[in-house]
Amino acid sequence: MAMLADLAFYLVAILILLVILASAVKILREYERGVVFTLGRFTGVKGPGLILLIPYVQQMIRVDLRTRVLDVPSQDVISHDNVSVRVSAVIYFRVIDPEKSTIQVEDFMMATSQLAQTTLRSVLGKHDLDEMLAERDRLNLDIQEILDAQTDAWGIKVATVEIKHVDINESMIRAIARQAEAERERRAKVINAEGEQQAAAKLLEAAEILARQPEAMQLRYLSTLNVIASEKSSTVLFPFPMELGNLMSAKPK
Repeated sequence: MAMLADLAFYLVAILILLVILASAVKILREYERGVVFTLGRFTGVKGPGLILLIPYVQQMIRVDLRTRVLDVPSQDVISHDNVSVRVSAVIYFRVIDPEKSTIQVEDFMMATSQLAQTTLRSVLGKHDLDEMLAERDRLNLDIQEILDAQTDAWGIKVATVEIKHVDINESMIRAIARQAEAERERRAKVINAEGEQQAAAKLLEAAEILARQPEAMQLRYLSTLNVIASEKSSTVLFPFPMELGNLMSAKPK
C-alpha cells in the first residue's frame, strides 16, 4: 500500500510539473510578439521563438503583427453641396508597437473601426459630390493621413484607405444625368461656334486676298465654271461678273 501511495504521489508530482512546464513555455511564430507582464507590471516584449515565463508570476499577451483588413460599414454622409450619399471603405493597417497596442487601448480593432467611421464622415463632408466621384485617390490619402496620425499613439500604422462605394439615390442619379447631358450640349454649341468663327476668319482672309489680286477672282470664276460643268444637270447657271457688266454699260467717248 505504501508503494502505491508513493507511486501516486510521484504521478501527481509529475503531472503538476508538466502543467507548470506547459504554462512556462510559449512558442511565438515569426509574425507574433508577446507582451509580458510580471506581477501586473509591463516588463518587455518578447519573440518570436521559444519564450520561458515564470508560472503564475508572469503573463503574456500575444500580438499579431500581420496587416489586417477592416471593412468600414456604410456611412450616411452629407456632402459640402448638401447631397446625401452612403459611403463604404476598407482600411489596411498593422500593429507596429505591441506595447502601445496592448497598454494604451483596450481593443485596438474596435477603436480603429470607430475612428475610421467618424473620420470618413468628417473628411467627405467637407467635399462636394463631384470630388467624391472624381478625386477618390486624394480623398483616400487625406483619410489615411488623419487615421495614421491619430492611431500612432496606439502603436497602429494605417497603410492604405480605399473608398469602395459611393451610393447615390435615384433622383440624384437622374439629376447628374441631366447635368451631364446639358454639359455635352454646351460643349457641342461651343465647338460649333468656334468652327463658325474660324470659318468666318478664313472667308475674310480669302476676301482680302481676292481684293488685293483681281486676277485671282478671275481664276476663281473659271474654277467655279469647271465645277458647274461637271454636274449632271440639264440647266446650268453661269455667274456674270460685275466687272464685265460695267464694261458693257459704259458709253463710248
